[in-house]
Amino acid sequence: MRNSSTRGRLLATTIVSGAALAAVFMPALAMAQEASETVTEVVVTGSRIRRAETTTPAPVTVIGQEAITERGYVQAGEALNQVSSIAPTYGQADGSGSAAGAGQQFPNLFSLGSGRTLTLVNGRRTVTSSSGLGDRVVDANIIPVGLIKNVEIVQGGGAAVYGSDAIAGVVNYILKDDFEGVEMDAQYGISSRNDNEKPSLRVTAGKNFAEGRGNFAINAEWSKTDPLYDRDRPLTNMGRITYSNPADGGPNDGVSALAPATNAKFYAFNNTGVIFTTPAPVPNFFLRSAGTPQQFTASGDLAAYNPGTFLTVPFASGGDGFAYQDLATLRTGVERKNFNALGHYDINDHLKLSGELLYSNTVGKDPYGSLASNTVLNAPATGSGYIPFFATNPYLSATTLATLKASSPSFGFGAPLFLSKAWTDLLPTREIKYTTDTWRALLSLEGDFNRADRDFYWSLSASHGGTEGTQAGWDVNTARMAKAVAAVKNGAGQIVCGVNADANPANDDAACAPLNIFGSGNVSAEARAYVTAPSGQDYSNTQDDVLATLGGDLLSLPAGKAKFSAAYEYRHEWARYTPFVADQLGLLGAGVATQATSGKFHTNELSGEVLVPILGGDFTLPGAKRLEFDGSYRFVDHSVAGKEKVWGAGLQWEVVSGLTFRGSRSRNFRAPTLDQLFAPSRTALGVIEKDPCDSDRINAGPAPATRRANCQALFAAHPGYGPLATFQDPAENFNNTLITTGGNPDLKNEISDTKTLGVILQPTFIPGLTIIADRIEIDLTNGISDFTAADFLATCYDSSAPSPGVCGTFTRDANGYVSSAMSTTYNAGSVNYRGEVYNINYRLPLANLFPNHDYGTLEFGLEATHNTRYETSVTGFDESRIDGTVEMPDWRGRFDLRYSRGPLKLYYSVDYMPEALSEWGATIETTPNPTLAANIRHNISGSYDFGKYTVRAGVTDLTDEMTSYPSRSYGDIAGRQFFVGLNARF
Repeated sequence: MRNSSTRGRLLATTIVSGAALAAVFMPALAMAQEASETVTEVVVTGSRIRRAETTTPAPVTVIGQEAITERGYVQAGEALNQVSSIAPTYGQADGSGSAAGAGQQFPNLFSLGSGRTLTLVNGRRTVTSSSGLGDRVVDANIIPVGLIKNVEIVQGGGAAVYGSDAIAGVVNYILKDDFEGVEMDAQYGISSRNDNEKPSLRVTAGKNFAEGRGNFAINAEWSKTDPLYDRDRPLTNMGRITYSNPADGGPNDGVSALAPATNAKFYAFNNTGVIFTTPAPVPNFFLRSAGTPQQFTASGDLAAYNPGTFLTVPFASGGDGFAYQDLATLRTGVERKNFNALGHYDINDHLKLSGELLYSNTVGKDPYGSLASNTVLNAPATGSGYIPFFATNPYLSATTLATLKASSPSFGFGAPLFLSKAWTDLLPTREIKYTTDTWRALLSLEGDFNRADRDFYWSLSASHGGTEGTQAGWDVNTARMAKAVAAVKNGAGQIVCGVNADANPANDDAACAPLNIFGSGNVSAEARAYVTAPSGQDYSNTQDDVLATLGGDLLSLPAGKAKFSAAYEYRHEWARYTPFVADQLGLLGAGVATQATSGKFHTNELSGEVLVPILGGDFTLPGAKRLEFDGSYRFVDHSVAGKEKVWGAGLQWEVVSGLTFRGSRSRNFRAPTLDQLFAPSRTALGVIEKDPCDSDRINAGPAPATRRANCQALFAAHPGYGPLATFQDPAENFNNTLITTGGNPDLKNEISDTKTLGVILQPTFIPGLTIIADRIEIDLTNGISDFTAADFLATCYDSSAPSPGVCGTFTRDANGYVSSAMSTTYNAGSVNYRGEVYNINYRLPLANLFPNHDYGTLEFGLEATHNTRYETSVTGFDESRIDGTVEMPDWRGRFDLRYSRGPLKLYYSVDYMPEALSEWGATIETTPNPTLAANIRHNISGSYDFGKYTVRAGVTDLTDEMTSYPSRSYGDIAGRQFFVGLNARF
């Protein structure tokens, strides 16, 4: 389905479609007079050499200011989500129970990871927005929408020109530098379900001065989106899960191994407390009265408990358990406040001084970011395990106590029962709040001069940026919790903590407040203050960057002037990660201390580019109107990762006017991030998940014979491990292994090889039509992967020549069980991507069809990405594919239609994703929904310019398509959204 002949047919179909379009409109267009065009040279993203905009060596797509306004976008990330080569990001929970997160949006080209897409502002790097030591990524929330001129996106490579991280490509926000006047813009959006409100305000003001030699502009803007909950959308409100299908008879019976269920509940706990006789999540262990399971009511009394219809541990359908919909927020709410100032002054005709100032404050709120729970699903050592309680607990009423004793006679003789619950009143709030303050100041001096009949241009810029962030929530102090739940009555009949009522004064804790564990809403303010503590982290990032460039004419050739650009860049980055006090002391949760840490690096980088016209102008050959070569090279000296050399080469061949072929190849890199190098170290008990030498795994893996031989050698050298044929490591399933997590200071750069091959068709007989198709191939090696303990084990035993460094990351005890292991980042991964990007644009003044009548102008646009292969490996031995699945569908496209006539503008677009597999290789045998339906969302908007005022309105997802069942991410689950806006100019 995805072979090269198919790709060839697709490319041919695109070109033929363009020819068909020409045939339709050619008669009318023949009457149009061709206007002369002046080709100006500018710096286009992907190169620092000034050139004509249409002659870029690699695929570039552009988002203009108009496209942002007409779709009602209030933030740059919303516009990026519509680019077919960028994986959409919504600040959304994935449905696994994980939190929705900070609400930040980072561009992610070709799904290679946001850390492999470089973000620039006006062609220069800016400080990262990530938390402390994370990827060098820039949150789209900090970009001033009111000052965006264009967003240029290079698809594939760019490291030789811009440095680290430009593996998948580059996103360059180009801001206006000539704004004059005052513009105020207000917009309000709301969904058809009366939620997902999106108010926004922005003010932009600018003025030319010194007879037009200078300009200064400022911009201030604010926008806000409220959180969405699972219960706010029909699909997520279903509480849908899958579980092992009891009707499955085998791998070839046409019956899925998984069955779907809705109204999922965690039968093992709820918000008031479920009672167990044995601390294990098995329905047989419910405490029963007259055969009926029991729970506490909100007031702390007993009532019958309906566990629902059992599905699998820990889920049931229906009943009184904890609802799956309440586990996590659907989408994080984000409030953003930005202030920007830009200015430039022409000191003379050849020297310009420029400055940029950015400040942004973003606050993400995840209302269900944390959950305090004590359930039979976990052991007490984890901090979220069950709570044993006894008949002596003073919060039990006489009636409740009598029923408990009757239901469990041993309870009356000192044996415990076990409480399993999720707290609604223990933490001050479940919300995790993410606050990020970003600032950046830049000063630039640039000029041009002429020497020896050659034009040159240069620039020198320096910037300083910083990010201060806080992730703040609440968690439970485990040691204090243990004291507070052990409540007793003292001699005066008062309920106190047991440590304050025993005979040993050394145990006294004057601050301890007893905790009522039964029901909901019964936790006193004193107990809450005693057992909880702020949990989170503060982080800082700083970046200093100095960039010097020199470019211009190199020499004159028969085909034109050869051009060059040379650059030196110095960059220093520093980051600090400071957990809150309770986190550093290991007082919370499982009691694992998290260290404060910091890291830094600097780079010295030299780069150069050349653009050499081989044929062109008056020097042509038949079938070669223009032939150009461009090359780039970069040398990087990184203070931690070492030296690196990367390059790029491209060729453009204009066969005849309007038909150009282009191709490029480049070597790109990504240096390890501060997080990957210096993440704080912590050691805690955990599970290794998979031991390759287990008897049921020894014949598995990518090379079963190699795995078996390595395990046999291990057991032969250690007879005490016992027979290999029956070996089972309990560390797979139990918290028996000390696992150390943290950074890896020995990481090296990851490298990618990128190839592009494309065609640009701009037929002279159809002015205004452009058809572009590019093939993109990216092969990444030495990839920086997150290695779990299981990954290190698999890499050791699946290798024909085991590495001592890999095999030394874990140890075994006298029984052969893994007793210690490591989880960190490691250079071993790979990514292979294959795909094409297509762009068709056509502008048709209707006067060409209807002379002497002004019926306005139509504009057609089609953008599509065809993903033919996406294969990844974490360890170098495992392989996985996601192309053709909901994670990366075969196709993703958008069609735009615009109509304008004078002050009136109308817009229609349709976003398309085809039918896709739920996961690679999915069949009815593996999942009840192996294939998801195509997702098609329609959008309309319109605006009318009254002169000083422009009003606009629109509807996103007109038919309320949302997502394709049962995915919450294949499409946009927000659904139908309305917006109205007003723009005023003075």
